Amino acid sequence: MPSITSAGIGSGLDIESLIGKLVAVERTPINQLKTRTDKLQTQLSSYGKVQAALSAMRDAAAKLTSVNTWGANLGTSSDATAVTVNTGAGAPAGNISVQVNRLASVQSLSSKVLPSTGPIGQGRITIDLGKWTDAPAPAPGDPPGLPTFTPKPGTSVVSIDITDGANSLSQIRDKINAAGAGVQASIVTDNSGSRLVMRSTETGESNGFKISVLDADGVVDNDGLSSLAYDPGGDLAIMKKDQSANNADVLLNGLKIDSPTNTLKDSIEGLTIGLQKTTSSEVTLAIGADKEAIKKTINDFMTAYNSVATLMRDQTKYDAGNKTAGPLQGETTVVSVNFQMRVVAAGTTTLGGKFSRLSDIGLDPSADGTLKLNATKLDAALGDLSNLKQMFMGTDSANSSNNGLAQQLRSFADQVLGADGRLTNRQAGLKKSIDDNGKASDRLETKVSLTEKRLRDRYTALDVQMGQLNGLSTYVTQQMKNLVK
Repeated sequence: MPSITSAGIGSGLDIESLIGKLVAVERTPINQLKTRTDKLQTQLSSYGKVQAALSAMRDAAAKLTSVNTWGANLGTSSDATAVTVNTGAGAPAGNISVQVNRLASVQSLSSKVLPSTGPIGQGRITIDLGKWTDAPAPAPGDPPGLPTFTPKPGTSVVSIDITDGANSLSQIRDKINAAGAGVQASIVTDNSGSRLVMRSTETGESNGFKISVLDADGVVDNDGLSSLAYDPGGDLAIMKKDQSANNADVLLNGLKIDSPTNTLKDSIEGLTIGLQKTTSSEVTLAIGADKEAIKKTINDFMTAYNSVATLMRDQTKYDAGNKTAGPLQGETTVVSVNFQMRVVAAGTTTLGGKFSRLSDIGLDPSADGTLKLNATKLDAALGDLSNLKQMFMGTDSANSSNNGLAQQLRSFADQVLGADGRLTNRQAGLKKSIDDNGKASDRLETKVSLTEKRLRDRYTALDVQMGQLNGLSTYVTQQMKNLVK
């Protein structure tokens, strides 16, 4: 008798289909769990969007509570071609007068016309940074005195050896520039020929310099390497001084300022004043709050607030026409958060003087929960920055519910988004439910597998038995036919 190799072969029944249908019935709870889990996943994702939008609103509100937003962070100059100004933290509001009598300058020397290609000379050039002081006026009948040189503290004398084969004008220039002596050399060519020009790399009277030359020919004259000497204090100034190293001479609000650079960073806290040219009269610097930047910060806050309000409304609404519900429809947590946010935004404070609520400055609450901008009212409110600032960022030590409105909204968002906040707790609950469903699904999958195995074992045994009975029936029928013959 043939063996049974597949369920249903022996009996002729569609056992595989029968097992599949029974297993499908057993999988119904798993499919129901998956449907619930998919909904939970969608809700968790929606809560994440709400959380991100609330975080953005909190950050926007926080900017309105920052002193940097309301500080004197805009500076304008009545003549920016002469004096510029940049503001920083701590800048004082008000007007500042600046008169530039002299700009800070570098010392600049030029040589006589020198060969552009041939050797100049050999020996040693020594460069020393420091301050030149003019000699006092001589007494009548006395010869003029010599200027004195005071080395700059913290600097070293730099010596440069000029040797045969490396002593052309361009080679000498390159050696000076490579020495790091605080002097920059260049070659300037005009109709007369090429000259070596040497300039301090930094402005200020302490960045003048003298040049001593030890000429290999042993003669100090206007030839060879000696032609690059400059030491008027030693009665040897062969190079020509085209410009002296000077400090800037400035009157700042009537006070004399002596600066080694043309950038005043420490004269007034929070201000960087740039000197561009001398002036014959005072230049006025106006320092105050940047109203346009403040207006943008307020608009950014309104946009962030409206994003939260719109998102929560869309996520919780029910569309009766299409009979569709938002992912968070019926979620009491987000409904409660939305309601409380609207309550805070519609609240008041007594700290802002004539501005006590958002609608006073043109941020009008609307029926859909968003804020609508009245640009005219906002522009008018920007004319009273002191009260506007307090309406947003003021604090009441005796009654926190009377704090500025931006302070209240930021505090509200911090509570909702905090480790123990309602959104955080609800998200944690959703994650736990998703995890529990996953574990339950795994247990049901194990149960379904065992059930399928048990069904297959039983129906296989039945199939074998029915196959044997069918075979016996066929045998009996055949024998009966043989008897009839």
